[in-house]
Amino acid sequence: MNVLTVEYGRGDSKKRFTESLRDTGFAVLSNHPIPQELIKAVFEDWAAFFTTTVKHEYLFDVKTQEGYFPFKSENAKNYNIKDLKEFYHLYEWSKLPKGLTDKTWEFFKRMSALSNELLGWVQEETPADIRSRLSMPLTQMTEGSRETLLRPIHYPPIVGNEEVGAIRAAAHEDINLITLLPAATAPGLQVLDNAGTWHNVSCDPGTIAINAGDMLQMATEGYYRSTTHRVINPADSENAGKPRYSMPLFLHPRADVRLSPQYTAKSYLEERLREIGLIQQKPKPAPTDSATL
Repeated sequence: MNVLTVEYGRGDSKKRFTESLRDTGFAVLSNHPIPQELIKAVFEDWAAFFTTTVKHEYLFDVKTQEGYFPFKSENAKNYNIKDLKEFYHLYEWSKLPKGLTDKTWEFFKRMSALSNELLGWVQEETPADIRSRLSMPLTQMTEGSRETLLRPIHYPPIVGNEEVGAIRAAAHEDINLITLLPAATAPGLQVLDNAGTWHNVSCDPGTIAINAGDMLQMATEGYYRSTTHRVINPADSENAGKPRYSMPLFLHPRADVRLSPQYTAKSYLEERLREIGLIQQKPKPAPTDSATL
């Protein structure tokens, strides 16, 4: 599987980026405009946050999906074993937890701008016949969106008594348009090819991995692949005993955007959140007693 590393700012960047996204669902961006010292500082801030009991004061709101999600809150779609992680959902309209610095907002702002720029590359490089079937240009889908999400994630050390089959993040596809993932503090991210083989994704400092999500796949009628990926447990005891941190930004369209004849962004997001256990399944309607009709 040839996930391309694309140097930001080169003349062929747009073409190579979208080719990799089209062929593999992933691309890796180097020489990007997010300062590495900013990324490092934000990682350090959130690593400190996850070590404190303060996090429990920010327990997530089921309705808004904002806040702290405790360890083993989420499972992959069609997989009933919970992931070995805790995380926080932060939106542009969120209140930053106490103890965090404004560097998180600077990081969020810069990542959002870059994600929209990359979505513009996708819009520009997508064939005209595919673009003509979009409900609106991709870049317009995110205008005024309140759903774009920064998710700081903490994967605790593997201690050896985990449930059989439990891993840091089970095989899944992302829900949104595109995801930007600055290099995590440790390797472990893998992507699945069409032959069923897993491949490691670069974790080199100074790079950002980008992948297509289900919403982009749906909006483009499958032209871009929402590729299955996972985060595996370390195989060696030294790395297993260390925590791992990552901080993806999920670029989302506005809730009212039409992705397909069947789904708006809101209806699709709600369906997927039920499937991964972050909101409750809708109760099934009670059977009708024909004798009372």
